[in-house]
Amino acid sequence: MMSYFMVDIESDGPIPGDFSMICFGAVLVNEELDTTFYGKLKPVSEKFNPDALAVSGFSREETMSFDDPGKVMTEFEEWIKENSKGRPIFISDNNGFDWMFICWYFHHFTGKNPFGYSSRRLSDLYCGLEKDTFAQWKHLRKTEHTHHPVDDAKGNAEVLLYMKKEMGLKIALK
Repeated sequence: MMSYFMVDIESDGPIPGDFSMICFGAVLVNEELDTTFYGKLKPVSEKFNPDALAVSGFSREETMSFDDPGKVMTEFEEWIKENSKGRPIFISDNNGFDWMFICWYFHHFTGKNPFGYSSRRLSDLYCGLEKDTFAQWKHLRKTEHTHHPVDDAKGNAEVLLYMKKEMGLKIALK
């Protein structure tokens, strides 16, 4: 069995290391969607893009008082372990972006990534079920997309559950 974790991140720039992950949210994908994690991380560099940061809703000054990234990533790793049955699977709306930040932060601050070396992209699963590489799915979210990462992860998890119930996606959930 595997446990799926829908993850969403907000950052102050396009790549980890040079820029910072400001906050992230994760939800264990199950029927209730009530097991969540939220972390706010102090910047790891002096660089930031004001437009990218604005998406998060936080000012640079606010982010400077956020939690130590090493502490947050250690807490996230423990939360994943506590809420996993079998292998934890990372899934997100845009795993090319979200994954690179989570993976970099895990390796940089804890030395390993509990998700391993792979991730899943929600859009690709939906497009595959529809047999249309341009299929649109965001209208299937129930939770409003607010750029608060827990809300956004929850909305995306709702779509994954829809795909399981209504479209026949074969996925075993905890």
